[in-house]
Amino acid sequence: MAKIIWGNTVVKNEGRYIWFAIKSVIDHLDKILIYDTGSIDDTVKIIDLLKKDHPNKIIFKKMGEVNAEGLTRLRQKMLDETTSDWLILVDGDEVWWRNSIKKTVNRIQTKGDILYALVNPVINLVGDIYHYRTEETGRYKILGKKGHFNIRAINRKIKGLHIKNEYPLEGFFTEEKKLIQDYGQEKLEFINGPLLHFSHLIRSNLKEGDKDSVKRSIKIKYEIGVKFPSDFEYPEVFYQPYPSFINSPWQHMSMGFRLRALAETPLKKIKREITDEKSKS
Repeated sequence: MAKIIWGNTVVKNEGRYIWFAIKSVIDHLDKILIYDTGSIDDTVKIIDLLKKDHPNKIIFKKMGEVNAEGLTRLRQKMLDETTSDWLILVDGDEVWWRNSIKKTVNRIQTKGDILYALVNPVINLVGDIYHYRTEETGRYKILGKKGHFNIRAINRKIKGLHIKNEYPLEGFFTEEKKLIQDYGQEKLEFINGPLLHFSHLIRSNLKEGDKDSVKRSIKIKYEIGVKFPSDFEYPEVFYQPYPSFINSPWQHMSMGFRLRALAETPLKKIKREITDEKSKS
């Protein structure tokens, strides 16, 4: 029997990329549950438009503002309302390639009875859509790999599945009070299907929007990344028509950003090298 897959999305002031994020996965999900936590930019307007296009798939609720602790409780509420076999975490700053979401869904359908979660690689943008952070800057360790990864698909049927710890360090735990990523290769599987991540960029279409979002300011990285090659193929959704009021994603970093990044990048590299040496000792 086919597995039912829902998306879980909690947003606030994601006006620049939420349309692309939702559109990149909506055709591959049975439903997507979206909570807005007090957006002041175009996020709600965009989700309302998406809901008109997909009335039978999108469940949208305005929940009001929350702090970091309240955000974890809200994610637990969303988890409790999710009645699917599996859930996929759809963040407003992550855009999927078509092949990535297809691979993820296919693995759920073929091995969803025995796996707890799937791990996807993440390409972290920095400065603008044309530059990315190198793999050596990734700190996440899972399944014998170190770099930029995220658990994005989770088996909703895990006994006692619940969320705890304050955002942004919240995690999914089993009834054994064990993080799902600690179960190893028997219950987790790596999917060679990356996501494009905008977390380190300005994500609201209003200047005040990012300042108004929980811990958003600490995610902006002033760093000179690596430029994508000229023939790099971005997620397909970026080449589709989108509402005219949505900012174009094809914008270059400002000169002010570049100058600050040039100054801070060497310092960040030295800090990472020191951290790596300490971890080895």
